[in-house]
Amino acid sequence: MADSPQTPCIPPTDGPLFDQLRLLRSRRVGPTTFHRLMAEHGSARAALDALPDVARAAGVADYTVCPQAVVAAEIRAARAAGVMLIAASDANYPAALSDMTDAPPLLWALGDLSLLARPMIAMVGARNASSLGTRMARKLAADLTDAGFVVVSGLARGIDAAAHLAALDGGTIAVQAGGVDVIYPSENAELAHAITDRGLRISEMPMGLQPQARHFPARNRIIAGLSRAVVVVEAAAKSGSLITARNALDQHRDVLAVPGHPFDARAAGCNLLIRDGATLVRNAADIIDALGPQVTANVVRTPIEQTLPPETPPPPPSRDLSTASRLHDLILDRLSPSPIAEDQLIRDLSVKAFQMAPALVDLELDGKIVRQPGGMLARVV
Repeated sequence: MADSPQTPCIPPTDGPLFDQLRLLRSRRVGPTTFHRLMAEHGSARAALDALPDVARAAGVADYTVCPQAVVAAEIRAARAAGVMLIAASDANYPAALSDMTDAPPLLWALGDLSLLARPMIAMVGARNASSLGTRMARKLAADLTDAGFVVVSGLARGIDAAAHLAALDGGTIAVQAGGVDVIYPSENAELAHAITDRGLRISEMPMGLQPQARHFPARNRIIAGLSRAVVVVEAAAKSGSLITARNALDQHRDVLAVPGHPFDARAAGCNLLIRDGATLVRNAADIIDALGPQVTANVVRTPIEQTLPPETPPPPPSRDLSTASRLHDLILDRLSPSPIAEDQLIRDLSVKAFQMAPALVDLELDGKIVRQPGGMLARVV
């Protein structure tokens, strides 16, 4: 007997969910085509029977649907990994996705499904985030979860990772570009496992799929679709974060952005969004105010604190000559044209002051950084 549509499950090797998964994995069948075929034929089994004729009419000869063995292998992999399948008919399927024309018909999930019923806000941004950017992401994520929102992001390095980490205690969802059992990038493995234990990871892609460049825009549409609003913290003028913002606009979601220094390329996308009408974000209160009382009336649990969430700094670099160059790179990556305090940079990199001092002198002599009054440092552009 098939499981109740109220309960996400691993489908058996026959039945409607198996047929849906087989239809979705068939060649040239994406979410939009899947929904059209289901509407035209009434069931996945009927759509599978009709698919070769549909393909032939479209000029595709010798078309075959996805073999049953391929889907059965995916289901076995999901069962081994403890992954659940969420279909559009499930009560756990996020209602926010239902109005998308290309809504994912099926989602693999690992973690706490109850998070999908709570209001969500997406946070996205640069992978090579600055120190100020990551601090801002942590602060916004912590305050938004304190206010009752779930933070959604894409498990990438930089802004995504900072937002997920700060939101672990309050609720976070990672939307993955590859299979839900594939952690990318590998450096976020510990974070991904923590999200499984305390949050939720989801993906529409087949189990075991290694993400490729073409998969990330598809992931971004789900991030935007889940969320009441998309907040861009740092983004270049041409970046995946701006794709997410465009998806949000197409789906009638609010787009908000954190402004940055005009000389910092990582802020160019945010500044463009603000120029074109996105709401400027200084703190979490700006985001909550932009959503309006109809969204926030039943959400806010606690006042927004004005303290930074606990930070988990990277390990200190070693003192050999090879890592001296790496320390230079780390410093330059953290700095932007917007000045930050030297002691804050030391805390961000978890480096002793006596290790930092010669590196800063080297970079200052090279003309790559500049000191400003009050112990502030900025990158020269």
